[in-house]
Amino acid sequence: MSSIFFNSCLNILCRMISCLTCLVVFSLFVSQCHGGCAEVDSLTEAVAGEGFLLGCISCKKREEVSARATVDWYFKPLEEEEFRHIFQYDHPTAVVLHEDFSERLQWKGTLNDDVQIGAVYIQNVTFNDSGTYRCTFHRTLFLPLQNEKVVVEKEVELTVVTVANRELTAVIAEIVMYVLVVVLQLWLVVVMVYCYKKIWDDHEAREARKALKAEGSLLGSKGNCDGVQAE
Repeated sequence: MSSIFFNSCLNILCRMISCLTCLVVFSLFVSQCHGGCAEVDSLTEAVAGEGFLLGCISCKKREEVSARATVDWYFKPLEEEEFRHIFQYDHPTAVVLHEDFSERLQWKGTLNDDVQIGAVYIQNVTFNDSGTYRCTFHRTLFLPLQNEKVVVEKEVELTVVTVANRELTAVIAEIVMYVLVVVLQLWLVVVMVYCYKKIWDDHEAREARKALKAEGSLLGSKGNCDGVQAE
């Protein structure tokens, strides 16, 4: 009985550890997987003197359709009304088109004709880089009957600060992660203590039964001896 209960507790612990391991592996896999296309918003806060990645993603609606796309970046400084054409990517050529970003912009997007990630990296960000950035995809879908042209625009409002501010969502996520870790550890301790107590109680009960059985055997053998002497 004790071995069966111990094996059950061991299986429970193994399952819990396996679940935790799967969660960790899954989170790492999701964070590192680039196989699919998911449109996510760019970050909007950069630190002066550091680099910053301007994100821009435009996923095709039909993956099986071949396509070709070019990407243009425009910039409108604060308190100005006109956009400046600062960058263009037409595979495999990337060109910086404005002197304010000369030798500071790098292409970090898709490296083929079918561009879906149009990110650019700004080196040595300055306060003058604050403003509105517009990313424009000019995509041609190669369809059987007739090619289709699609234009997609996305904008990023960039603010340059002296010191990075942690986003509220990141702080909350970190707090929740630590709480879950503590709760799971306490749960493991409770389960282990519970299993150990059950095993110990079962062990004591088994020893008590052995002692009673031995006492009964001793009394029986004594009674037999008394019967022999009486004869």
